[in-house]
Amino acid sequence: MDSRETKRTVPVPSVGADGEQPNSQTTTQSIAEETAENNPQEKDLEEMLRDMRRMNDPAYLHTVSMNDLYQNIYQSRPPVIDGLLYPGTYLFAGAPKVGKSFLMAQLAYHVSMGLPLWGYPVHKGTVLYLALEDDHRRLQGRLYRMFGTEGTDNLLFAVYAKQLGVGLEEQLKKFVREHPNTKLIIIDTLQKIREAGGDKYSYANDYEVVGKLKRLADDCGVCLLLVHHTRKQQADDKFDMISGTTGLSGATDSNFVLRKSKRRENTATLYCTGRDIPYRELALEFDGEDHVWKLLSDDCKQAEQPNERILFLLSELLRRQPEISAPAKALLEKIAPAGAEGLTPNSFSHRIRKSVDALRRNGITVSFRKSNGDRLICLKRVDGVDDPATGNIVTIDPENPPCFGV
Repeated sequence: MDSRETKRTVPVPSVGADGEQPNSQTTTQSIAEETAENNPQEKDLEEMLRDMRRMNDPAYLHTVSMNDLYQNIYQSRPPVIDGLLYPGTYLFAGAPKVGKSFLMAQLAYHVSMGLPLWGYPVHKGTVLYLALEDDHRRLQGRLYRMFGTEGTDNLLFAVYAKQLGVGLEEQLKKFVREHPNTKLIIIDTLQKIREAGGDKYSYANDYEVVGKLKRLADDCGVCLLLVHHTRKQQADDKFDMISGTTGLSGATDSNFVLRKSKRRENTATLYCTGRDIPYRELALEFDGEDHVWKLLSDDCKQAEQPNERILFLLSELLRRQPEISAPAKALLEKIAPAGAEGLTPNSFSHRIRKSVDALRRNGITVSFRKSNGDRLICLKRVDGVDDPATGNIVTIDPENPPCFGV
């Protein structure tokens, strides 16, 4: 063979069926995909990298599917005062001199001491009270008249604070860091900490002001109570009497209005509404001797309570079988054959979801998952679990069933 021909002879790459040259990038990608399929860890890493690239996209929008929502267990927020105060932002409005400050001091004292209020359980914690319309002398006199000489280090007062947007947020965050058991912060009044200037009475401004405070309360996990005034004009809806635009009440988690029918009366009605509490009207009477508000009546129709009979039957089932996973229909048939309890699978599943905390406090854990297209309720009995509300370990005794109320 001629040497010149030898020099011209070069390896010829294989040609695909379509006559095109193979793409080395495609080959490399195929190898990577094959490696990922054969190595679960590589596959997980690839998925993680894809997720990171998606999240770094400026147009990324985080979404959660309905199925994911159904499968997750979301712990309810622990109450500060059962049925009245929870972590979040509350607006408390009333006319001048109606007795708001006495009621705020009463709430603050009961939370700081862990004393029941009007029969409602109270969860003890540190309280910060910004009494921005008072001085120390006036505070001292009011507290002496209300509580005598029994004080507490868990209740702290300040008669001056910075305004919102110019240091208040930093002050409150630092306080919570230094007092990690803080449950309640009272700002008396909202007007004292509002930013100076701007259009104070527009809906947008009102919503923004409370929105900033709500983000702070949510970040710190505390109940933030904002004291505010009502307007003089009467309204059929008591919450329309809150001074300012509806941007204030619309941005909060809950709203309270304290109202007397006549100024000279010592009785008043506390109207309560919100996302975490049922609507209720509390009839109160101010005790002129002890200078505290006393409860006369509560018109609230109690929210639907979990069916204690169903929960007892679940306890009995788990005594025989400590762990079970089944669709709601199959589980309901096990504890209530032939529809003895009058529940449908949907209503039964709803009862279980509402009772997660109560079940956990009594030694039964609940989770949800999907398997072969079925949504399973997974129940497991444990010897003892932490009760987040008390920090105690509780156990369940099938021979002496506990109360399953939430």
